[in-house]
Amino acid sequence: MPSVEETIEKFQALILEKTGKSLSFIQKVILRESLNQTQTTYTQIALENNYSENYIRQLVAPKLWQLLSETLGEKVNRTNCRAVLEQRFEILSSVNNSQTTQIQSLEHAQSRAEYPLESPEGTVPLASPFYIERGIEQICYQEIIQPGAFVRIKASRQMGKTSLMTRIISHASFHNYNIVRLSLYRAETNIFSSTQNFLQWLCANVNRQLGIKLKISSFWDEDIGALMNATVYFQEHLLNQISTPILLALDEVNQLFEYPNLARDFLALLRSWYEESRDISIWRNLRVLIVYSTNAYINLHTNKTLFNVGTSFELPPFTRLQVEDLTQRHQIQLTEFEFEQVMELTGGFPYLVRLLLYHSSQHQLSIENLRRDAASDIGIFYKHLHELLWHLKQNPNLAAAFSEVVLAQAPIFLEQEVAFKLKSLGLISLQESHATVSCLLYKQYFTSHMAYMLNT
Repeated sequence: MPSVEETIEKFQALILEKTGKSLSFIQKVILRESLNQTQTTYTQIALENNYSENYIRQLVAPKLWQLLSETLGEKVNRTNCRAVLEQRFEILSSVNNSQTTQIQSLEHAQSRAEYPLESPEGTVPLASPFYIERGIEQICYQEIIQPGAFVRIKASRQMGKTSLMTRIISHASFHNYNIVRLSLYRAETNIFSSTQNFLQWLCANVNRQLGIKLKISSFWDEDIGALMNATVYFQEHLLNQISTPILLALDEVNQLFEYPNLARDFLALLRSWYEESRDISIWRNLRVLIVYSTNAYINLHTNKTLFNVGTSFELPPFTRLQVEDLTQRHQIQLTEFEFEQVMELTGGFPYLVRLLLYHSSQHQLSIENLRRDAASDIGIFYKHLHELLWHLKQNPNLAAAFSEVVLAQAPIFLEQEVAFKLKSLGLISLQESHATVSCLLYKQYFTSHMAYMLNT
């Protein structure tokens, strides 16, 4: 029988041919462990790959065995999969050499067509073969369709937050939700000048995306305050005219943290709407999804913050197995040493990994060649590094704090606001307020650009 990896790839092609479906990263992991006949449990697989045990046990594994059963035309499970596949390979081996060659050529062509090279810039498209599941997608999909749902997604810049958000929105749309999607990056500076300005901007945008007649001036009463006005407008005008659920998806909510008074007001308002859903049925039709890059670094009263309500998810860097999966999708073969180089250089940050693999695949360059110039101003990361350098130069306090982290030989303590801002940029990893540089690329680049970063 061929090796486990050859077996998986052959059945990946067979499944694609018969069903039009592909094995996901985590399905391949489960199949690999099953074919190797290891004693690894679903619990261990979940822990090692940053997935929830229920997701593996109740969703991924059953779908995998069902898919294999449908493809092979007989019952397949974790116990018998190796025997079934061995038998199938005996059948396949009877095909003559010329037919086998034709099949292999077809599989290779299908593989190339299945994963056409794709730029790593921006949001990963819904249909992209380069989207790597993080183990929380199915949980998010289930959460967002619950009455009065409140889902929070947190991660550093370019970690895949918006790509996940897009998929949650698509799932809600499939369930006939009315979608309102807003990025706070698109709000002009004057919008943040007062709570009233911001809430009128929010109400107007929600109003227009729902296609309802704008009536802010009719509902707005200066005597009752902006928070109450927005609540009345949502309850009596927006929610009252829409019978199906509304998903309010807000991206880059961390923009509010630069305006402490507004942030306190708005976060308290969202919490109050979430609590209203327990007692007032009309509020259960409002489902909220917020995406942000850092915890709030302003003082918030425990009963007014929304960071302890709803369901929260934080996106971690890619695991080694996820990077291996992405490498295969780029049609790249790496040695064990090269994988270690990729993980050390990028820290598993999705954008950095994708950019590295994209250039390696597009220009047929080795990882070592790309790594050699990675931290220079002529390397493939130079635009990304210049952007980070610009952010630091705009904030001398951040630059000074980060320089200490770069030069330190051990994790160092940082003041909370500074730590959260550096983490939101992806520059540091935090362990109980003690910071280290998040990857070798940043350590090398900012060590060599220390004087420029500090304007000295």
